[in-house]
Amino acid sequence: MIEYLRGSIAELTPAYAVIETNGGVGYFLNITLAAYTELEGKNEAKLLVHEAIREDAYQLFGFINERERSLFRALIGVSGVGANTARVILSSIPAPELEQVIVSADIRRLKAVKGIGSKTAERILVDLKDKIKLTEEMPVKLTKQNTETYEEAMAALVMLGFPKGAVTKVLGKLMDADPTIKVEAAIKKALAML
Repeated sequence: MIEYLRGSIAELTPAYAVIETNGGVGYFLNITLAAYTELEGKNEAKLLVHEAIREDAYQLFGFINERERSLFRALIGVSGVGANTARVILSSIPAPELEQVIVSADIRRLKAVKGIGSKTAERILVDLKDKIKLTEEMPVKLTKQNTETYEEAMAALVMLGFPKGAVTKVLGKLMDADPTIKVEAAIKKALAML
């Protein structure tokens, strides 16, 4: 499986990006408007990837951060919500706001998304209400240098089974104390604190 792609942006539109990797291969990734906004004006990009493999198609979806990719994966797990519908939802409602919409069961906001009717909106709210927890805002202002460290350490610790809220607090303290901390050091110190 492809976890992420890093390379130069060969082409960028509000619907897709072509990322050329060092091997000279260009990957076509479907993206959200949030990803487009983040990438606009940049020459290089790192996108987290979700692969959708079907009998008739092989598609790649690209995301700026794990929060957006996790929500995308949760949405496509809902019966009747396909990858393109999930992408439209995330293009219409930014990830942090979508978490709030789901937790507060704001059906009107979901139905305002093009192509989402009452039944689909209700199904999304029912299926995801218990799966989506509001993510606390990062307790530290991240710089370009330590954002990647934060995200990699967060992903590793969550994969090890630690709750996201606790990891957010611990990593926030570590980043506050040492903004230049490396991923390995952050994980080791966080393990001792969790």
